[in-house]
Amino acid sequence: MTHPRPALTKNAYVYEELRRRILAGELIQGQSISQEQLAAELGVSTTPLREALRRLDAEGLVTIDAHRDARVSRLNAEEARSLFEVRERLDPLATKLAATRRTDADIAAIESALKDLEPLSTSTGFDSLLVHRAFHRSVYTASHNPLLMTLLEGLWDKADRYRLIGLQSKPDSPQDQERVRREHIEIAQAVISGDARTAERTMKKHVLGSLGRRAIAALEA
Repeated sequence: MTHPRPALTKNAYVYEELRRRILAGELIQGQSISQEQLAAELGVSTTPLREALRRLDAEGLVTIDAHRDARVSRLNAEEARSLFEVRERLDPLATKLAATRRTDADIAAIESALKDLEPLSTSTGFDSLLVHRAFHRSVYTASHNPLLMTLLEGLWDKADRYRLIGLQSKPDSPQDQERVRREHIEIAQAVISGDARTAERTMKKHVLGSLGRRAIAALEA
């Protein structure tokens, strides 16, 4: 089947589509990627597909062996723990900075992103993860620290795969969903009001109860 392509180059289109399928769990960890089959499905030659795979390999989402065979990278507890340890430090820092540097445009973006948030569940699709990511990105952006924003943005691609593991291992109860909803509101309110101390503390609590932390236990088990 031929897929309609957005206004992207072939290389960019194939990269974005492969990346989306991996992050959405449509291509599962350890799965072998048939380059000829996938190229035909996407309506492209194998050349842009190989280029996309090289980019994804550099990002750690795909593994290419000596024979040029490609597989979706496996998830493991060690990487999950590393991601959690970094986010535990950087997310609160970005939120603290956001509370002291946010502009009117930042406030509008945070309020808009907050309205779109919905509870994550076992039926959560990729679009819901993108909405969740958009809220956190609106906070990171308000920090006005480009290097910090780049670091956090890079973590989210890998972190989304672990969030799905966390959801599948132990679905959120209504109480968990309400807690997360309340934390998002508290984070937004603290940043908007300029309360840096509360913003930092609330984001740290949010990360401590995150799906990424739950994924560590699931993978260790």
